[in-house]
Amino acid sequence: MSSEFGKILKVSVFGQSHGAAVGVNIDGLPAGEAIDLEELQRFLDRRRPGRNPLSTARSEADTPEILSGLERGRTCGAPLCAVIRNGDQHSQDYSELADKPRPGHADYTAWVKWKGHADMRGGGHFSGRLTAPLCVAGGIARQILARRGIHIGAHLDSVGMVCDEHFPLYPTPELFEAVAAKPFPVLDDVSGAQMQEAIREAKMALDSVGGVVECSAIGLPAGLGDPMFGGVENRLAAALFGIPAVKGVEFGAGFSAAARRGSENNDPFVVENGQIRTQTNHAGGALGGITTGMPLVLRAAFKPTSSIAREQQTVSLSARDNTRLQIHGRHDPCVAHRAVPVVEAVTAVVLLDLLLEGNHGTF
Repeated sequence: MSSEFGKILKVSVFGQSHGAAVGVNIDGLPAGEAIDLEELQRFLDRRRPGRNPLSTARSEADTPEILSGLERGRTCGAPLCAVIRNGDQHSQDYSELADKPRPGHADYTAWVKWKGHADMRGGGHFSGRLTAPLCVAGGIARQILARRGIHIGAHLDSVGMVCDEHFPLYPTPELFEAVAAKPFPVLDDVSGAQMQEAIREAKMALDSVGGVVECSAIGLPAGLGDPMFGGVENRLAAALFGIPAVKGVEFGAGFSAAARRGSENNDPFVVENGQIRTQTNHAGGALGGITTGMPLVLRAAFKPTSSIAREQQTVSLSARDNTRLQIHGRHDPCVAHRAVPVVEAVTAVVLLDLLLEGNHGTF
């Protein structure tokens, strides 16, 4: 299924943006794991729309309803199914789009693939609304990993041309928590203020702007993952590209490594407190698809929001003619800042799946 990922831990996302609900089915969770639903809600609230002027005005509670898989607050071995009801749809804003595909959206490709039967109100199954159930799965995975000393955090690395600091060589859980507690998830608040101004300027111009999210996982054991096509980067990249609007993923130094010499990019090995480490982490915590024990570091690039208020060129599918389109409705001028917990969520699910598959003495 195209809306499912994972090997041992299988996550299946369902629903449409303007349907009755969106939801997730999680099969393969270890039994007996306590799930703090209040903590899960706090995690979901970081992604929730309508919280500030920099995001869409669509207001949703994003409160998950657990239908199965949880008994007396603990996983019971059955698949965990959760739904999030949709309550603030403005479907009339999308009536014109049935015939006029939006530039940058999946309207046209979905029309071709499903012969005009796809529900594209609000983006349908392609919508960023589907990241809410992803965060349910990831929020649960984060809790299970944290009890085993594995912590995941992310921040907004850039918006447009404005950049935040990168994570330090050894991030801490306290740093992750401090960033997550901020209304705008950055390390450097001065850079954060400049990013917010860039988003406001794009919104005033009836336009949008893209951004990059940096994510790190600490406490991972060395030896997780497999070479070639089963590498930790392969598994993460495949899942991260399932997040709507992601157009690029890199690990460690990423594309900037191509401009270096090997003597600059190689991470020298050292022994620290009896543990093998590296002096730098340009590899991003993985070599040959296998974790090194250093922090895992990745970045996901998000394109500018495709739905913009400016008039754009498109076509009439029925008339087979060129026409113009002006999109109405409520849209994020930048999706990247709300995507920070989503990247954490997907990373957590993939890493938990890898741990369960490898059974590194953790379960």
